[in-house]
Amino acid sequence: MPQYVVLQVTLKEKLIGTTSRNLGELENVINTQAAKGYRLHTITTTSAHSTGFGGGDRIQATMIFEKL
Repeated sequence: MPQYVVLQVTLKEKLIGTTSRNLGELENVINTQAAKGYRLHTITTTSAHSTGFGGGDRIQATMIFEKL
């Protein structure tokens, strides 16, 4: 079994307001890895502004999980 797992989740911001529409997805990824015996070691984020239909910003969260 690998000692580290690297995963990415894209958070989509609402067009109006500042709340992410899919924080539950981020929570599910973290909880799934915890159930497998990993802990969140590092998380980094980058953001991009969307100019397409529907608007809203995108935040790419990259997470590194470490085997306990």
